[in-house]
Amino acid sequence: MSTFSCTRREFLKAVSAGAASLVLPGCAGASERFSGKSTADRPNIILIMVDDMGYSDIGCYGGEINTPNLDRLAASGLRFTQFYNTARCYPTRASLMTGLYPHQAGVGHMMSDRGLDGYRGDLNNRCVTIAEVLKQAGYATYMSGKWHVTKHRGPDGPKYNWPRQRGFDRFFGTIHGAGSFYDPCSLTRDNTQIPPGSDDFYYTNAISDNAVKFVREHAAMVPAKRGPNPFFMYVAYTAPHWPMHALPRDIAKYKGRYARGWDALRAQRHRRMIEMGIVQSKWKLTDRDSRVPPWEQAENKQWHQRRMEVYAAMVDCLDQGIGRIVSELRKADDFENTLIFFLADNGGCAEEYGSRGPIKPDPSKEIPLKPMDKNALQRDMQPKVTRDGRPVRTGEGVMPGPADTYIAYGRPWANASDTPFRLYKHWVHEGGIATPLIVHWPRRIKARGKLRHQPGHLIDIMATCIDVAGTEYPSSYNGHKIVPLEGKSIVPAFANKPIKREAIYWEHEGNRAIRVGRWKLVAKGKKGPWELYDLDADRTETDNLAAVHPDRVKQMAATWQQWAERANVLPWPWK
Repeated sequence: MSTFSCTRREFLKAVSAGAASLVLPGCAGASERFSGKSTADRPNIILIMVDDMGYSDIGCYGGEINTPNLDRLAASGLRFTQFYNTARCYPTRASLMTGLYPHQAGVGHMMSDRGLDGYRGDLNNRCVTIAEVLKQAGYATYMSGKWHVTKHRGPDGPKYNWPRQRGFDRFFGTIHGAGSFYDPCSLTRDNTQIPPGSDDFYYTNAISDNAVKFVREHAAMVPAKRGPNPFFMYVAYTAPHWPMHALPRDIAKYKGRYARGWDALRAQRHRRMIEMGIVQSKWKLTDRDSRVPPWEQAENKQWHQRRMEVYAAMVDCLDQGIGRIVSELRKADDFENTLIFFLADNGGCAEEYGSRGPIKPDPSKEIPLKPMDKNALQRDMQPKVTRDGRPVRTGEGVMPGPADTYIAYGRPWANASDTPFRLYKHWVHEGGIATPLIVHWPRRIKARGKLRHQPGHLIDIMATCIDVAGTEYPSSYNGHKIVPLEGKSIVPAFANKPIKREAIYWEHEGNRAIRVGRWKLVAKGKKGPWELYDLDADRTETDNLAAVHPDRVKQMAATWQQWAERANVLPWPWK
């Protein structure tokens, strides 16, 4: 049994009775959680996360991509400039959902079992999700989008780690981590996998539309004056993760926008970021990645432009969807008391998936393919054929956007997405782990359009949700002892107060880091040397001070080692 053992019926009965300080039968600690806090003040919570989007892509963080809805949320809310993820989608989602470092939740790497507790590729039973905790506190719980925290994604299960089994009342989305936007792998409603169902299906719009539906249906179930039943909704877009798929109308908006190339784009974004206060002018813009040629020397420029045009269209489309969600909140009179978070799961992605080599299958040797049955489930991350029988093509020169293409936007544009930082998804230098974070809650956040420079991490989202919901993190759940919460509530930062903590830690594929105050110790790979940076003076990590401060390096490395041993990072899964 959970430490939250009161029933939902008991909770709602107590609230409807108008108790000022709730003490529920069998619900230990309820009076402490809700004492002096009106249940009407508990906000709805919407957690929006995008996939493989860089730090500088959206307008309110210096980007040129048209994101008016996110920009409006930022203008009437807060932007955090030093918030962090874990450098890759799988561990980020595990950390975000549980308030733990990913290895503690069993997802320290990919979705495969490496025989070590930190690397099972499956959420373990020693963690709880935000949905599980908030559901016990009387919240309705919904999810639309990408799940990706279990190795079991087949339609016949097992399903013990699917969203419905981890605290969500309703679910629409994908269990797998990537796939066609026109025909997604493992598309699921609740516990049943389904085909797309229509010729005009586009996954980003489907995620948005189902989120809107959940808001609308929840409002219909709750009294007009707000009941004691707020909701938590997790909206996890797969955009702009490869493949570069976007609708023609959205691509058309960006035609010719990137004709000046990646070098000009980085310079433009950096200038705007300084003007906005997102970064400081004393932090150097990092050099272009040495593997990326100057734009003037790049070959196949039309193809490169098209890749970024489609990427921008993908971000544009998800912003449109966020606008529809906000509009539905306003219709339900829920906008003022809804806490909205927006962030990304890792930095820009330098993977050249499908973008190298000759075009395949070879158009000159094309063999007719049988169209895929409209009722068949899509099992492949990369479909071999579209539903209407066209071969899905990869290779340099394939113009992305339609369903019969499957390529990435690549390293040059990822370098621009992560302006002004260096490195990308996978690494734990700033380019891999720095994320935008927009926080919007009109009823409680009085500052408008302000920046917050307090460092924070994904582990803090669970703690913040618990804080604003007036509930507690359980010590046990369903008979299992739960790992203590790692995160800190960022509510103090809403009023520009410090988030008190000793350190923030990272490890991914041997890449490792620790941040203590202004100092960050970071290394590439398990055998790479430690690098030391003063982030107040050098957030872009261009001046390695390890040789200047050897004692600090030794002390911080020892602290990282202690964390790695207690958090299931060690032993390493790689020999």
